[in-house]
Amino acid sequence: MSAEAVRRLAEIHTRIARAEEDAGRPEGDVTLVAVSKTFEVEDIRPVLQAGQLVFGENRVQEAQKKWPLLREEFRDVELHLIGPMQSNKVKDAVALFDVIHTVDREKIARALAEEMERQGQTLDLLVQVNTGAEPQKAGVLPDDTADFVTRCREEFGLAVKGLMCIPPVEDVAAPHFALLQKLADGLELPWLSMGMSADFETAVGFGATHVRVGSAIFGARDYG
Repeated sequence: MSAEAVRRLAEIHTRIARAEEDAGRPEGDVTLVAVSKTFEVEDIRPVLQAGQLVFGENRVQEAQKKWPLLREEFRDVELHLIGPMQSNKVKDAVALFDVIHTVDREKIARALAEEMERQGQTLDLLVQVNTGAEPQKAGVLPDDTADFVTRCREEFGLAVKGLMCIPPVEDVAAPHFALLQKLADGLELPWLSMGMSADFETAVGFGATHVRVGSAIFGARDYG
């Protein structure tokens, strides 16, 4: 498993570099966020040893069981929360993570602002946009994004760095990436978190700065 994950990691980096070249972007322009949700410390450590230092987790509670230990060994890790944000987990999230991709409502924005001030922390934040307007999915609707980002900045004093999306599974991803890119450009936001194992190369072509790749590195997940 560990050797296979390291091989896959190298392959993903090669594919990202090729996608950057095809899009006319400089090499190294895109950050690979290796999504380690559901995988254990022993699965993650070889990938860290291979030089990957940026990781994404979906759940605060799961991350708390793994990353304090790993961070004792790998001091330069950058940890991203890419799953839905719960208000009762804000304190723990601010203490553990460096970047949060899923700011999507006023309650969370306010709680993050208060908790970062309390802890003396400054996290990089992205607003999640529900580009497919899916009722079951978190995220700000596209038409509401500009107003929400403005409120985050002006009312809560949050330095929003970018936008994030997860296109509907049944849709072609490209139009969703194009929409997110247009929204970010209009708000002069430098970061775009979009693209996963199946479509990250397409996302690079639409300006993704962060691609979130898990199963293509670690293999199929066991949700049991």
